[in-house]
Amino acid sequence: MPKKKIDETSVESGYRTRSRLIHGRSHSHRWDYNHHVIPPMTSSATFRLDSVERGALGFSEFAGTAMESEGHHPIYIYDRLGEPNGDMLEENLAIAEGGEMALCFASGMAGIAAAIGSLAKCGEHIVAHKILYGCTYSLLENWLPRFGINHTLADMTDLSATRSEITPQTRILYFETPVNPHMCLIDISAMRDMLDDINKTRPANERVHMVVDNTFATPYCQRPIELGADLVCQSLTKAIGGFGTDIGGAVIGPMSMYHDLIMFRKDFGGALSPKSAWPVLVHGLPTLSTRMANYQKSAMKVAKFLESHPKVERVFYPGLESFPQYKLARKQMRNDKGRFAPGSMLYFVVKDADDKGEPATKLIDWAATHAYTLTLAVSLGQIKTLIEAPYSMTHAALPEDLKRARGLAPGGIRISIGLEDWQDIIADLDAALAQI
Repeated sequence: MPKKKIDETSVESGYRTRSRLIHGRSHSHRWDYNHHVIPPMTSSATFRLDSVERGALGFSEFAGTAMESEGHHPIYIYDRLGEPNGDMLEENLAIAEGGEMALCFASGMAGIAAAIGSLAKCGEHIVAHKILYGCTYSLLENWLPRFGINHTLADMTDLSATRSEITPQTRILYFETPVNPHMCLIDISAMRDMLDDINKTRPANERVHMVVDNTFATPYCQRPIELGADLVCQSLTKAIGGFGTDIGGAVIGPMSMYHDLIMFRKDFGGALSPKSAWPVLVHGLPTLSTRMANYQKSAMKVAKFLESHPKVERVFYPGLESFPQYKLARKQMRNDKGRFAPGSMLYFVVKDADDKGEPATKLIDWAATHAYTLTLAVSLGQIKTLIEAPYSMTHAALPEDLKRARGLAPGGIRISIGLEDWQDIIADLDAALAQI
């Protein structure tokens, strides 16, 4: 009996994101689901071809955009060009972020480099927020100028100040929101309105594109494409991967960007290994909603505890009413059901009379050797609570005067809340604070 053709759109459209992240595409041409509840891990660097003609067809179709809509099964040739695990993950990431397509990369930084490299060329310009993850800052400051791509850092919480930095050569507006590490928010919708006004007088090849790093929020808490972003970058290493076992990155956006991004990945070689794609596909993305819902419940408890502690100067968590941009947080950070979703990341500053960071260092060092639920480690979004000192660690690439001028304090501490019992996390923090 012939197989019944499945109408993929009608099967999936009535279900919520939480269910779709678990089940993915109800039927995927990337793999035969008839016998596999869990897709197998692919481990082949190259793929058998039946004929020279089929190989030639595969190369001619590479980076095409219409195959899937026509029900055409992909012709796999070589891992770097595409393979089933990564391709299925890309389908599900596009669903999660609300994009037309997604492409996976070997790391989050490889994805950021691809997004920028696909939109800007020699002689063109980027405007980025004044505080960036250290490696992103290094990319802009140390490497892109070698290719003739320059940048300006602006305070993107100030629309007029941001607009004044945009020149005829500007092609990208780049920012994180929430910003790593101090949780500042950038108003994505307001940026979209500003860019629409600028782009209406520009030809298509000179328009300014908005690229948003959504790693801190994840698509559970915020979907920048729905708010007006052109491209979204994600570190799959963090909350989407969820378990800290594999490095990866992704770029999500319109199908019109697919060709340039996949050719960039092919030629620069930053493809995600199938052995790294598989855990994110099978374990990470399907559990994202459940993990994030629990992370942020604990994060609120921890944030309130820290806010009331006499040795803490201030706490930055979007869920607190004291958060400077609380109104924007409630508007922008929402899950797919429209509920406020302030996330799992928080930043706090301990009281530091000398402003040299010694109390924060002492607290973290004590936690590293004595606290059961606090792990001194970079990265974020894992099932374990991670604590670190951004000033001297993740943001070390930024010059000292720049960090101080832009709101990063030596006494600042970043916490990524995990799945431990919130009472145990608070007990360990309380004991650590007693050491300073």
